[in-house]
Amino acid sequence: MKTFSAKAKDVERKWYIIDATEQILGDVAVRAASLLRGKGKPIFTPHADTGDFVIIINAEKVKLSGRKEEQKIYHRYSGYVGGHHEDTPATLRERAPERILEFAVKGMIPRNRLGRQIFKKLKVYAGSDHPHQAQEPEAYQVS
Repeated sequence: MKTFSAKAKDVERKWYIIDATEQILGDVAVRAASLLRGKGKPIFTPHADTGDFVIIINAEKVKLSGRKEEQKIYHRYSGYVGGHHEDTPATLRERAPERILEFAVKGMIPRNRLGRQIFKKLKVYAGSDHPHQAQEPEAYQVS
């Protein structure tokens, strides 16, 4: 008996679209990360990219549970003296609403070369329009 190991070139990739309208941030991020990683596929291999492409629309309408809208803080640092910046989801939602979902999904994938490759397959849009109609994305329900 040989152990099966999927090759990245042999994987058939699908496109899924997730509508984040009135959905909880964590629920959407968990489903997206699982699809990106390919965890639900029978050919899943931990060291290979076997996942699918994920499009998330209406990122500006995603909900945060509890008081996270005011209490959660996103940190970033420019590398220069005094370059530490803090954002709350409320301020980030005004400036770049898709970043909230990107941060959530990025925290759920591996932190290595494979994770960076997987993250490139995530497409997040603030509104309901997206330029991926030609890929014929399949609707994915978050429940």
